[in-house]
Amino acid sequence: MVGAGGAGFPTYVKAQSSAEFVIANGAECEPLIHKDAEIMKHFPEGILAGMELMIGATGARTGKFGIKTKNAESLHALERHVNKGLIEFVQLGDFYPSGDEYELVYTATGRLIPPAGIPLNVGCVVNNVETLYNVARADAGQPVTQKFLSVCGAVREAKSFWAPLGMTFRELVELAGGATVPNPILFLSGIMMGTMTRDFDDVVTKTTGGLIVLPGDHYLVTRRDRSVPEMARIGKSACDQCSYCTEFCPRYLLGYEVQPHKVMRSLGFTLTGGDIWNQWAELCCACGICTLYACPEDLYPKEACDAGKADRKAAGLKFIQQKPVQVHPMKEYRRIPLSQLRKRLQIEEYEREAPYEQPGISPKSVRIKLKQHAGVPAEACVREGERVARGQAVGRVPKDKLGVDVHASIDGTVTRVAADSVEVTA
Repeated sequence: MVGAGGAGFPTYVKAQSSAEFVIANGAECEPLIHKDAEIMKHFPEGILAGMELMIGATGARTGKFGIKTKNAESLHALERHVNKGLIEFVQLGDFYPSGDEYELVYTATGRLIPPAGIPLNVGCVVNNVETLYNVARADAGQPVTQKFLSVCGAVREAKSFWAPLGMTFRELVELAGGATVPNPILFLSGIMMGTMTRDFDDVVTKTTGGLIVLPGDHYLVTRRDRSVPEMARIGKSACDQCSYCTEFCPRYLLGYEVQPHKVMRSLGFTLTGGDIWNQWAELCCACGICTLYACPEDLYPKEACDAGKADRKAAGLKFIQQKPVQVHPMKEYRRIPLSQLRKRLQIEEYEREAPYEQPGISPKSVRIKLKQHAGVPAEACVREGERVARGQAVGRVPKDKLGVDVHASIDGTVTRVAADSVEVTA
């Protein structure tokens, strides 16, 4: 098991820790994607059972369940099964990025994670709701062989369903009735923090949160298509240091020393270089607000921060915040409503529900990637021509290494063992 929300961190590590609070992350703040709302609505018992198991494993005294008030049906479904003496709900507004770990921990407990720290530093373990559902399945001896996801955007029928790991994106889009635009492209797991691809033959992994189909000439596509040198060149020529990118930064508003407008100076329009300005990028969470919402000139502060962090890591440098973390007095007044964000991203026309509907899915073959998680890749433990059953391990991680095993998602025959994947034909 790994974090199903996208990070892919092995869940067993969190389960082995000691914590005061276990926090369920049901915030789901990426525009257009609604898969967490659907899994909470239709599988509340499993999610809550998994949460209780995590509370028991970590020795936590209570659980905090973060869920948006707008998802009333999901909340009511959960309330019918919750152990009210053990788990309490933390209702969230419809803002971006309310699901950020730092933000959620602060909202749920009032505690601020140390700069560059993790929730465990303040006695918290945070799990995505699908991860918790998988915990309950694991307790019943069932490995992760499928992913709950949404297919939405420019498709005929947006929907959410369970998809076998290793299934192609092309097949998933077809299950949603196909694309409704010419030259479609895909955003994987979100527009703000996900990745863009034109490869419809890539496959589902344990961290695929959803597929968003957009037309190939969309504003967001043309922005992503620019090369990093081009983004930097535009920033160097146009940034006027208005500081909106910093003033809307959620980490800056929580009190962390993240200042994207200063990182933009590293592009070369000052007499000082990256070694001076890149330090202000180190605590960036890459939420994308600065690039896709705050900047009035459509520049790329987030990408400048990405480059700054990479440069400092390569140089062996680490920024240590000297000031105590103190929440900005304007924090609550600079929240970004999802409706406003969708308008800024020019995707409001694609906003609609993605109801859960489990179609009959029988892929002819699947390609199981050996690395679907943080840590080292799994190593294939099957041979070509070998018969495997769904749930059987096809890749294992050495016991002394960080990582998780991967399993066949269908019954079939191993038809190819590659360096990075195992293919199974039904």
